[in-house]
Amino acid sequence: MKHIDVIDILDGKYPQGTEVVVCGWVKTCRDSKNMTFIELNDGTSLKHLQLVNDKTSGVAIPVGATHLGASLKVCGVLESNPNGNGFELAVKSVEVLGDCGADYPLQKKFQKMETLREIPQLRLRTNTFNAVFRVRSVMARAIHRYFGERHYVYINTPLITGSDCEGAGEMFKVTTIGYSDKYKNEEEYYANDFFGKKAGLSVSGQLEGEVAATAMGKIYTFGPSFRAEKSNTLRHVAEFWHVEPEVAFAELPDIIEIAEEMIKYIVKAVMDECPAEMDFFEQRFEKGLKDKLNSVVNNKFDVIDYTTAIDMLIKSGAEFQYPLYWGADLQTEHERYLTEQICKKPVFVTNYPKEIKSFYMKQNPDGKTVAATDLLVPGVGEIIGCSERESDYQKLLDAMKVRNMDISAYSDYLDLRKFGSVPHSGFGLGFERMIMYVTGMTNIRDVILYPRTVGNIR
Repeated sequence: MKHIDVIDILDGKYPQGTEVVVCGWVKTCRDSKNMTFIELNDGTSLKHLQLVNDKTSGVAIPVGATHLGASLKVCGVLESNPNGNGFELAVKSVEVLGDCGADYPLQKKFQKMETLREIPQLRLRTNTFNAVFRVRSVMARAIHRYFGERHYVYINTPLITGSDCEGAGEMFKVTTIGYSDKYKNEEEYYANDFFGKKAGLSVSGQLEGEVAATAMGKIYTFGPSFRAEKSNTLRHVAEFWHVEPEVAFAELPDIIEIAEEMIKYIVKAVMDECPAEMDFFEQRFEKGLKDKLNSVVNNKFDVIDYTTAIDMLIKSGAEFQYPLYWGADLQTEHERYLTEQICKKPVFVTNYPKEIKSFYMKQNPDGKTVAATDLLVPGVGEIIGCSERESDYQKLLDAMKVRNMDISAYSDYLDLRKFGSVPHSGFGLGFERMIMYVTGMTNIRDVILYPRTVGNIR
């Protein structure tokens, strides 16, 4: 079915008078005594192409062609829009590829987001989700481009793993046995399972990424991660996409610089490549969004020590649901207050207490904190978790023992500290949270195709 993309017409790639064939879905229709106007969209642009049929021309428009949501193949001639806004298509012939009944759920012009979440198979046809997923695509390309231009090697890490990167035990189990009462204990159960041992879906590609970085210097992964954390909040899903660079010979200040540069790069890419979408989000979801993002691109991020951040939050006098004290893990309400009310910009909070951070983070000389940082942004909270990794074999081993971890499951990881260990650092960017920040969307369920949450596997 030879046809051209609507975006190429809207961008002026074809001159007036050109006969073209387009395909797409009916977004709106106005039918009068003498004229029929149909707005057609094929998914290549947020804007629609207007089809015009003068009923005196003798061109017959099938009844189904005026139904909202119907798919059409249309042949016509490009004419200048009387409003002076690009081209419209004077119809010569229309074929209905797929009719759409009156029970089509998107009949209303405006739908509540809660309603649209109940029809994920159709919600991408709305302007909102068309814009969200176009931005998502551009952002993904920008991430690959950023690392590719800087000599990083793209690595695909395993999704099925025998070790828990975070050591928190919030992993989905992978098994071919399922429920069974024929085994005496867990050890016997897993001995008879597919891998002969306990396995789960990966919460992060970091550990394997460090393996690659200690051979190739600079690497990144970009793929799904899975966390069985029963958090039913606006920023948590069980399956999300994760950007994780690992850089050999990089200490904490180096990786902070890389993280800031990457964020600015991908934000600028979206601003440059998605002007219509950003106008849409500015109008519908977050007033001042473009100014906020331009400020991100053009200004230095703050870097604040954890101890200083705690002091600033306590001295603010604000009331929080979760108590604040040195040693407390910052909650979303704390992170957002720090970025929105105190700093009014993205902030790296550094040197967290070691008890609230993962086992692999480099221990600072004070014996109380680790060389870690989280990047916090207004409206979302944390979008990046970052640290220098512990490169000392004995210190790493001791940290694992304190947490009663299964040392045998991390033998490969420990080997990296025995054979040519180097200072190295990395971070994990939650891709969906970054999309939320750039688009102004407030619920993570609205920036991923099929959100997986507690009790929801549609």
